[in-house]
Amino acid sequence: MSRATLQRLGVELPLLPITSVGSLPKPLELVAARARFARGALSQRELDELASEAILFWLQRQEELGLDVLVDGEMYRGDMVAYFATALDGMSLGGLVRSYGNRYYHKPVITGAVRWQQPITVGWWHFAQRHTRRPVKGIVTGPYTMMDWSFDEYYPSRRSACLALATELHKEVAALVHAGARIVQIDEPALSARPAELPLAIEANRILTAGLDAYFITHACFGAFDTIYPGLLQLPTDNLDLAISQSAVDWLAVFRRDPFDKDLSVGVLDVHTHAVETVADVRARIRRSLDLVRPEALWVGPDCGLKTRTVDEATAKLRVMVEAVTAARGELPASASK
Repeated sequence: MSRATLQRLGVELPLLPITSVGSLPKPLELVAARARFARGALSQRELDELASEAILFWLQRQEELGLDVLVDGEMYRGDMVAYFATALDGMSLGGLVRSYGNRYYHKPVITGAVRWQQPITVGWWHFAQRHTRRPVKGIVTGPYTMMDWSFDEYYPSRRSACLALATELHKEVAALVHAGARIVQIDEPALSARPAELPLAIEANRILTAGLDAYFITHACFGAFDTIYPGLLQLPTDNLDLAISQSAVDWLAVFRRDPFDKDLSVGVLDVHTHAVETVADVRARIRRSLDLVRPEALWVGPDCGLKTRTVDEATAKLRVMVEAVTAARGELPASASK
């Protein structure tokens, strides 16, 4: 398993490390400020100051709750794909499309050769890491999802667009690693959208992470992962973050047939409901996950980003998760910590 990788990188974590996926709810003041910025009534500097304050709020909240690996909450981002698209040459934002429910985003358009010009997330990661002793994840949207969730008006094929994005986003991941990020999460929620294209996603992610010394997590959020397993194991990552703890699929049977050989992050909180889980429910999900992999290989987090919840809802859900993990750690055999 990959605990040795973390230790080599100087990252010491307890069993069943607790983290959040990435996005957290934006305080109402920041939401209002982003609307004023969009109307031209607020400067970039003023908006960034409010985003910085929100990051500090969530860093403190995560520490108080007891999370082990922190996130900056993506206070400076809107949509995970559009954010990177606006920072890359060769991409622009198109019209609004429906994402899910009543949520919409501006779908990016590839209009020319994609080019990375300067760090996109590094300054924000550095700001967050300076304000905590706990490790903060660097988080980058992966090339396959960037390609799949964009219109392509320039490249001759989906493959060429995907690999071009991988080559340029590699520079962003390299900048994060060189800045000191030891844990980097690559968000690829589109992985199971087209099972036949999994080899392309794997090829792109190999380009993305090539030659970089970090502990990589691939977050795939919701999807039909059983349709692309065991091919998923070919991804160049230390940890697969999958929302499978509440899945109807018999993952124990799946893993018995094709053994899982990476660390596994399981989503134990439903981010699409206002209801706060009970500690008993989350403990049960963790127990089922411990049937799949050894304790040394299991991480625990929400199913996906919590940005659609309120601050109070997200806090309550995370508190339940930490309490459940604390109880689960106490139930582990003594040999698990050796």
